Amino acid sequence: MAASHAARPARPVHRLALWALALAVALTLAGFAGRWAGDAAMSKAQLAGEQRLDTYAVSLENLLSKYDFLPRTLELNKDVLALLQHPGDEALRGEVNTYLEQLNRQSGSTTIYIVNLQGVTQAASNWRSPNSFVGDNVAFRPYVRDALRGKPGGFYGVGTTSGEPGYFFAHGIYRDGRMLGVATVKVNIERLEQGWMQSADKVLLADAYGVVFLSSVPEWKYHTLAPLPPAALRELAASRQYFSHELTPLDMRTLRQMNGGTATVALPQAGDVAVLSQSRSLAPRQWRFVYLSDLSGARNSARTAFVFALLLQALLLMLVLYGLQRRRARADLQRANDELEHKVAERTASLHQMAQDLRQAQSGLVQAGKMAVLGQMAAGITHELNQPLTALRTMADNARVLIERGRLDEAKSNLGTVSQLVGRMGVLTGQLRQFARKADTSLTAVPVAAAITAALFLVERRVEQERVNFRMAVRDQHVHALCDSNRLEQVLVNLFTNALDAMADCATRQLTVSVERDGAWALVGVADTGPGIPAEILTHLFEPFFTTKPQGKGLGLGLAISEQIVREFGGELRAEVTAAGGARFVIALPLVEQETI
Repeated sequence: MAASHAARPARPVHRLALWALALAVALTLAGFAGRWAGDAAMSKAQLAGEQRLDTYAVSLENLLSKYDFLPRTLELNKDVLALLQHPGDEALRGEVNTYLEQLNRQSGSTTIYIVNLQGVTQAASNWRSPNSFVGDNVAFRPYVRDALRGKPGGFYGVGTTSGEPGYFFAHGIYRDGRMLGVATVKVNIERLEQGWMQSADKVLLADAYGVVFLSSVPEWKYHTLAPLPPAALRELAASRQYFSHELTPLDMRTLRQMNGGTATVALPQAGDVAVLSQSRSLAPRQWRFVYLSDLSGARNSARTAFVFALLLQALLLMLVLYGLQRRRARADLQRANDELEHKVAERTASLHQMAQDLRQAQSGLVQAGKMAVLGQMAAGITHELNQPLTALRTMADNARVLIERGRLDEAKSNLGTVSQLVGRMGVLTGQLRQFARKADTSLTAVPVAAAITAALFLVERRVEQERVNFRMAVRDQHVHALCDSNRLEQVLVNLFTNALDAMADCATRQLTVSVERDGAWALVGVADTGPGIPAEILTHLFEPFFTTKPQGKGLGLGLAISEQIVREFGGELRAEVTAAGGARFVIALPLVEQETI
């Protein structure tokens, strides 16, 4: 009897151990569910952050690329070259100051200035301002030092004269292969920061040293991602990149390091709670975008999944308990089971609908970002694609007319030309880049008359529609010039189009093209009967962004690009006023005797 008494307390202890084990298993499973839900939410946040980083990086590169070519164009201005060669000519300095002021206003940059080889500013667009850069020595700036060494400079910093931050483009000014000075363009990129502040995103842009110079949170600006070593502090002090700003660390603590530059960090300035940090390097400027995502949603998802898993296990346990009581209350258990299954089905359907809505919203954001980038890219190439697109329309109209008239062979030939034009559109999209950088194009002997015929073919439909009388005066059909046929045709089409635009409101419309020899030169003349070119406009005709057309009708780049193309051929493009009052453009190209090629 004594042994039987001693064995009875073991049964409750055994049951308690089973309950403890079941609770431990339930908590473990719920923990796994919460961890899975948190990781899934974090993965979505990471994907959204990568997409936002792509958008920010593309918008920044698009803004900077708009001005990258601008310093190179200054060496096209003869007054700029003359001032660097004759720095004591104050009248010439005034002309260059006025030119830079106008160019700065047209391009939307902050400041444009010219520096000599000693680093002293000779002319500036802000010459009227009390804080004018004229006379300042900026040789200590890294972008000036790089440009003087023949390397195009790029630099973000705070102006030592104006105190205004900006990005500086610098490029050497050369004449006949000899450097005369440096052209510098300052651009305000703070407008991007203003857009960031209007969104709920937390994003910052840091330089190679880890100094934050753009941020959606103003309090983080001019702080560092980590304490700077003494060598970096000395370099920043020597270049005065951030002038009088004190560079203090943000005290960012890494909590968990993940792959691909992703980590969870904590910032005292952000409440010292864990946030997701994603970074994107921007080469070759050695900048780094950092995007911080709020993880409160991921934490809420993890807690919700944890609680839901516990509730689900509790429900399953209740089902088991109800199953043990089936014999006593079968009907009640069945009703309770149906009710529980209905609730589980509703919750599952609700979660499925929420996930589907989230995917649709996320897809819409991605598509909107893509359309914004496509719009920025389309604006850059519209000008150069306009001529071949107009030609395609002309050829298509001609083909339709020929088919209606039963001239199928000619229509087939027309359509073949359309195919060739489509192939050449890939060449045309590279012309704006060629304007900023000298192309390595081989020159050959090109029959000038054939190039004129090909160029005329592109505007033939417009000539017919506008009832323009075309006259071609070619004394020698065998004149060959040293050039590239495609680019010569582009120059001719540009001149033809400008002539047609000039004669749009004229009663007499005649377009005359002539070809003749003059010593070692082949001269191609394009004359119209338009209103002519006033003397005050003639001197600025080949300057970039200068145009007399109404706003939206031209960018002011056509003649500047054409003049550079002809100059790369070793020739010259000049404009003059005809005796009848119209305009005449002359293309002078090196003459080549076909037998010697």
